[in-house]
Amino acid sequence: MSTIAVKTNETPIIITRGIYDLLKIFVNKKKLSRHNELKLDQELKYANQVLRKDVPEKIVDINKKVKVKELETGVEYEYNLVAPQKARRKHNTLSILSPIGIALLGYEEGAELSWEMPEGVKFYKILEVAPLA
Repeated sequence: MSTIAVKTNETPIIITRGIYDLLKIFVNKKKLSRHNELKLDQELKYANQVLRKDVPEKIVDINKKVKVKELETGVEYEYNLVAPQKARRKHNTLSILSPIGIALLGYEEGAELSWEMPEGVKFYKILEVAPLA
């Protein structure tokens, strides 16, 4: 029996109850790789659940603009995270349930995290979190 080592941050993620429930469904439906499933399950186990109005400004959440840096390549990306039904490529918006959306949810500006992408495990640093205009 093989085990997968999954590193999670010491600081618990901060998410709303609705986002928590949505992510739990993803874990239960086995829609993630084994690595991501274990990692997300651990994060949810210790997550701080708050009301929408109590989500701190610098936490990655729905309707936020997030700038991240891939640590291995130094390449920076900017994502406008929205509800799945509002995500439109032509509007430059991305679903919170996309691989990078799920990876970033609940983390604070300045946090470093890893997530398994189709190309392998990637390491990111959140450079900036701001409300969508």
